[in-house]
Amino acid sequence: MKNTDLTKKIKELRTKMGLSQGELAELSQLNLRTVQRIESGDTEPRGDSLKRLANALNVMPNDLIEWTEKEDKGILIFLNLSALAFIAFPLMGGIVPLTIYMLKKDQVKNINETGKKLLNFQITWCLLIFLGYILLLCTMFLHFNFPFHFNFGGLATTDVLICVPLLYYGLNIVTILFNAYRSYAGKAVIYKPAIRFLR
Repeated sequence: MKNTDLTKKIKELRTKMGLSQGELAELSQLNLRTVQRIESGDTEPRGDSLKRLANALNVMPNDLIEWTEKEDKGILIFLNLSALAFIAFPLMGGIVPLTIYMLKKDQVKNINETGKKLLNFQITWCLLIFLGYILLLCTMFLHFNFPFHFNFGGLATTDVLICVPLLYYGLNIVTILFNAYRSYAGKAVIYKPAIRFLR
């Protein structure tokens, strides 16, 4: 795939430094033909070649990597849907997306924003569900008395705490599917409420 953004960036940086393609090839210790093919968009620098070009152009490799990001809605949709692993076990809703996020980080456009929002949401809700389970166990087995009591539609405090996990699963599934659709439509994801653990 021709990455015109990366091609323009390399050419722009080379021109700004007053270098010819030959001089850039010499500084980066790459073949002149390789530099020409990179600038024409016939080939895309990866790994060692990308690092050599970054060093020769006096920029950090990450500065060039930003220009190699590709738009891939499929990966973004898959990233969102991978959080459904929480159905098997709540922690999996964070572990599976985290693995995909780390593997594809800086390679797919918008994956950083999507991944961080999704992970913040999953971590927040995972903590809340475990807190809910602890409160439920305390009331059922340790006969812990809450300093507050409430009656919600005829349900006692314990009954409401039993409903919390069900609410968690329902809300999580709907939110994940909603955001998978937003990624498909090319829109930013909305994972709320969530504590911003990752910024």
